[in-house]
Amino acid sequence: MKSNKTTITRMAALALLPAALVACQSEAPVSFAADVKPVLDQYCLKCHQPGGAGHAATGLSMASHADLLKGTANGAMVVPGDSLGSNLVVLMEGRADPSIKMPHGSSDKVAQYQIDKIKAWIDQGAKDN
Repeated sequence: MKSNKTTITRMAALALLPAALVACQSEAPVSFAADVKPVLDQYCLKCHQPGGAGHAATGLSMASHADLLKGTANGAMVVPGDSLGSNLVVLMEGRADPSIKMPHGSSDKVAQYQIDKIKAWIDQGAKDN
């Protein structure tokens, strides 16, 4: 038999759940055009567009939303709704082999706040907005 204290604690936690869900859903929408594309243009587009070394090596172009979602010759870079499983974030955060950390061969790192924006955009569905 459960104690009244355990039951009350669970009831309180369940009562807070809707507020927590609303807080997650009310995160401000992240715009591909205004928030994500400028970061990609600054750090990635030099190599990842037709004619660039990154495009030649992987087939990945970041010239447009459609190109980015098309991914590489080896698979997706962005999994809408799953920033942790999206290779774009894995590479930007350095969670892959250091030899393929992006931006590749650059001393310029993408700032964490910019990566966080990209993660939020992916988690919000990676929309072309």
